[in-house]
Amino acid sequence: MTMILIPAAIVAGIGLIAAVILTVASKLMFVPVDERVAAVREVLPGANCGGCGFAGCDDYAAAFGKDPDLSPSLCPVGGPEVAAKIAAIMGESAGAMEAQVAVVKCQGNCDVTQPIMSTDRIYSCKTAKMFYDGQWACAYGCLGMGDCFDACKFDAIDVYDGLAHIDRDRCVGCGACVDACPNDVIELIVKKNMVQVECRSKDKGAKTRKLCSVGCIGCMKCQKACRFDAITVEDNLAHIDPQKCRNCGMCVKECPTGAIADYRKRKMEAAAGADAV
Repeated sequence: MTMILIPAAIVAGIGLIAAVILTVASKLMFVPVDERVAAVREVLPGANCGGCGFAGCDDYAAAFGKDPDLSPSLCPVGGPEVAAKIAAIMGESAGAMEAQVAVVKCQGNCDVTQPIMSTDRIYSCKTAKMFYDGQWACAYGCLGMGDCFDACKFDAIDVYDGLAHIDRDRCVGCGACVDACPNDVIELIVKKNMVQVECRSKDKGAKTRKLCSVGCIGCMKCQKACRFDAITVEDNLAHIDPQKCRNCGMCVKECPTGAIADYRKRKMEAAAGADAV
């Protein structure tokens, strides 16, 4: 009987000592968990697009544990609704957040500009940019190889006729395409701003006309037509101040080359075309 009790006592003693050690270790090594971090992660959409500036939704949520004052309005996919939920969790005000959308500041497709070399063995915009600034006559335009298409996780971009096209209804404004474009042709704008100059050329008007028929020639007609002082022409290129613009469309009518786009008009024309079909 003694031969059984002694080993049992030893095992029990070892177990008791181990339990004490684990209990003490758990107290000493305890890392407090901020329940708000888990709650924030729960309301984030899980797109992991990186538009918030962090590696993904997990990192953005974890950042609130280190910095409770971090802005709750950094998620472009979730938008104002998610921002309000995060603010409520953190006990703060969400602040103003306006939906953004990416736009291609170029209309230079195959019909309006010319290639200057063959790119049969070039398959990315980044490579094309390094190779004499690309294959098109205008060095400021879209390179048309689809780096932005590959970067978009929301099927909002298509590339055809040598030009990237962004679906405003699908775009969430994450900015992945902006980072992917080596020629800085894509920009994020506030979605409510419906009138944009879709050109980046800083060449003089005469040269721009030779290279692209829809490029901005810096004629200043749009600036003179604007009643709200929202347009200025600098370096042969028109710029629209989003804070002053009222989306009236007068500049669109005055532009002789069609370099200024009215997205409302485009959407209406697209809808009319779909109904006709």
